[in-house]
Amino acid sequence: MELSTLLFSILLSLLPISELRGGIPYAFFNGASLALAAPLCIITNALVAPIAYTFLATFHKIFHKHWAWYASFFDRFVARAQARVAPKVNKYGYWGILLFVAIPLPVTGAWTGTLGSWILGLDKRKTMMAVFGGVIVSGLIVTSLVALGVGIDSVFIKRI
Repeated sequence: MELSTLLFSILLSLLPISELRGGIPYAFFNGASLALAAPLCIITNALVAPIAYTFLATFHKIFHKHWAWYASFFDRFVARAQARVAPKVNKYGYWGILLFVAIPLPVTGAWTGTLGSWILGLDKRKTMMAVFGGVIVSGLIVTSLVALGVGIDSVFIKRI
């Protein structure tokens, strides 16, 4: 197993498109053991929440302060999102975020869960804990599918 395989697996685990669905299978099908690939990718993907919060908080403040069109668009977008999602968030709370992140399908994951929580103004610390829990569950699901050989190599990644 090469260092480049591990580094690319880390990159896949950080990207919003692939996350764990790409990182773990890629590492495994390119020679890494699941005992190494799963924890490495899970820890890397768990870093998404603090990275996303830092990025969103920093750039959002700058954009909101200096660009009126951004402030207008963002405020309308948030108002609509809160109206649509608020009943579900109130019902399921942080458990809903955990379950949303835990489902290893496209458009669900740490990036989307963190972004949604940030937009809705949910508590940063609780969101990070929920996202981390969801990442662990998602990692276990993906690792189990890879270990069972459910054809995941053709579903999630393309061999290079």
